[in-house]
Amino acid sequence: MGSRTALRLGRVAGIEILVDWSLLIIFSLITLSLGAGFFPASHPDWGPLLVWGTALAAALLFFVSVLLHELSHAIVGRANGIPIPRITLFMFGGMAHMEKEPPSWRAELYMAAVGPITSLALGFIFLTLAKIVIGPLEIDPDNPRQSFAQLGPAVSLLMWLGPVNIILGLFNLVPGFPLDGGRILRAAMWGATGDLVAATRRASAVGQGFAWVLMGSGFLMMLGLRVPIFGGGFANGLWLALIGWFLNNAAVMSYRQLLVHQSLEDVPVLRLMHTRFERVTPQLSIQELVDEYVMPSGQRAFPVEERGRFVGLICLRDLPKRPRHAWRTTTVAEIMTPVEKLVTLSPEQDAAATLDLFGKHDVNQLPVVQDGRVLGLVRREDVLKWLSLHTGLSLGGRDQPVSRPLG
Repeated sequence: MGSRTALRLGRVAGIEILVDWSLLIIFSLITLSLGAGFFPASHPDWGPLLVWGTALAAALLFFVSVLLHELSHAIVGRANGIPIPRITLFMFGGMAHMEKEPPSWRAELYMAAVGPITSLALGFIFLTLAKIVIGPLEIDPDNPRQSFAQLGPAVSLLMWLGPVNIILGLFNLVPGFPLDGGRILRAAMWGATGDLVAATRRASAVGQGFAWVLMGSGFLMMLGLRVPIFGGGFANGLWLALIGWFLNNAAVMSYRQLLVHQSLEDVPVLRLMHTRFERVTPQLSIQELVDEYVMPSGQRAFPVEERGRFVGLICLRDLPKRPRHAWRTTTVAEIMTPVEKLVTLSPEQDAAATLDLFGKHDVNQLPVVQDGRVLGLVRREDVLKWLSLHTGLSLGGRDQPVSRPLG
């Protein structure tokens, strides 16, 4: 899930917080479910403004809870040597993006376990606060709904948020990789065998099995059957099937990414880079660039050099920065990306880190620079081609995420 489709909210403890557009779907569903169903049924005396205001607050606080869950992962992970630069909130909850695998099974265990612990703690805190605010509550066994109808909006919020967070914590403990429970399972198998790849393969298989159970149960519910634990209903079944589909894809991709990165870790970019490429000067006009360099070659990025020094990079997607009628009077220097704003590679850098940089910065090529000179250019397809030729592995396309998800 790339940052190109996400809204940046800011940073917490140095961790970037992103919100994917798909969050609007589940946010709307939660608000609609509470505003049109749960709160009017449990509080018939509430007016529409109070009902929908409480429903909106509940949806917001739920995603704050999800954010706290993911932040706990990120903070504990970083304390154990795992780079986690950002968190994305999206339709299925939240995702902490790891830039590399945990350095040890203990690091993974601590990082994975803290998420469900946080959710469970939040659930019990909300219920405890509700009990403190309510005080002794006498419930009429013949009419319990009437007793709950007397609760105010703040207590009703707490009474809803408590069980929801407990359910979230328990669901994440299910041993379905890459859910937290699946990562705890992988950490245990990794610690027992010392083999990360084998532990990941087995945990991924368990995760896929759990995902197929969810999808199968969801389809049965969509057909009108009631499934133990999950219940019934077409909408609930559809949602369960979608969660299963997402988990299955995540389990497969997580294992594949581990194999990909292990295959690329010892491959220096010197083996992949192109050394035959055209360089241009900053004084060259855009029209000359197009006529003399872009059209005769398949090159998409051109290092810009002045007196033998690398000063910037100009790519095909920089050309629309100026209208066509201004190309003859606009120089390369005016639209290029200067070197101080570029992501560059060193000759010793490995291909695994390079692949991560492509995804992180949404670029197709990176210059390999040493002592102020460009030694070569590495393209995204060069890394994928090497991977396919030498291992038979593939990430499945340009837009596959290269960071590892942590639910």
